Amino acid sequence: MNQTSQIIPQIVAQHAEEAAFLWLLRDAAVYAPHYTLSDLKELDNRVDAHIDGLRIAGDAGWEFCEDGLKEEEPGEVFAAATMALDRGSRENLEQVFAVAQSAPELSRALIAAFGWAQPNKWESVVQDLLTADSQFDRRIAIGACAIRRVNPGAALTQALASDDAALCARACKAVGELGLTEHARALLAHTLHSDDDCRFWASWSAVLTGQRSCIDVLNTFTTPQSPFCERALQVLLRALSATEAHSWLETFATQPGTARLVVQGAGIIGNPVFVPWLIGQMHTPELARVAGESFSSITGVDIAYDDLEGEWPEDFEAGPTEDPEDENVEMDADEDLPWPEPTLIEEWWREHGVQFGNGNRYLVGEMIRPQMYQHALDTGTQRQRCAVALEMGLDKADSIVCEMRAPGYWQ
Repeated sequence: MNQTSQIIPQIVAQHAEEAAFLWLLRDAAVYAPHYTLSDLKELDNRVDAHIDGLRIAGDAGWEFCEDGLKEEEPGEVFAAATMALDRGSRENLEQVFAVAQSAPELSRALIAAFGWAQPNKWESVVQDLLTADSQFDRRIAIGACAIRRVNPGAALTQALASDDAALCARACKAVGELGLTEHARALLAHTLHSDDDCRFWASWSAVLTGQRSCIDVLNTFTTPQSPFCERALQVLLRALSATEAHSWLETFATQPGTARLVVQGAGIIGNPVFVPWLIGQMHTPELARVAGESFSSITGVDIAYDDLEGEWPEDFEAGPTEDPEDENVEMDADEDLPWPEPTLIEEWWREHGVQFGNGNRYLVGEMIRPQMYQHALDTGTQRQRCAVALEMGLDKADSIVCEMRAPGYWQ
């Protein structure tokens, strides 16, 4: 009996659907507050199992992925790109590229597939893409190098000089991710770029690679209306001294619409002097869960595991409602966070607060310093691990920022 006659179409179709769906879950899990590295590895294994099923199915596996591309959805693009790379088919990959150009979230999924592939499956492809005529192809190639933490070399220098704003922005971001301090002058020039993406990633990378003078540019992206606001805060407040960051946050708090961001900022700074104030914010339903997350970031406490969780308040709704006339369709940003019980947390702080020194900075319950990095990367939640990665990058200007999107077993 040959291989084709053994293939059951319904099972291959299920592999294609599950690979796409599970990658979407995985993509969200990378920055989730309730996933650890161990959890991520388990999810990765599930994705891999379905990719293996498609691989074993051969041509039939690709055909189902090709059919899924018609949906023009990120999960399907990831599955198809992963299969195309594994098969070594440039023709198949060109089909994926044609679809991925239509939306930013699709190109993100395409880059993720390069991060998933075995080295012998992607390196020659990327080398060709780095010198392609297409600016989109070059942008994907630089993104692929960045996610693998490989220096694109001369292609990066050329991209930094490109008139294409999207390519230039991706190159600026890669500089910070890879700790390439030799591109400091190019970053400095692009902090004056007319394109917001270029200006943001140039200032983000400049600060990460030691150019603290660019903090003022990064600060311009901290308005609540900016799509870069939270990313900017994550770097800006870590780059400032604890005293400077505290002063900055107090001023920021006087601006309208910043309440949630200020609560997040307290956790980013990590100074335990904020803890009593954070406990107070837990009495406000809209801020309770994010205040709990900032408290956990500073103290290392797991609110759910350590029995410090409370009940969801009556009459409080978050996220979309079932009312068809309700125009608020935004998802609950704190959906995966536990609901803290302020009374219990206040008791915990009275007992354990003496262990924390005001004026110092803490992350996952430990004073921030190089000796704590590896333990925090091994045991923290994904958001906490992302925070550690930024701390490590800021600690040493030419260091590579740890890639949290990489398969868990490679981290």
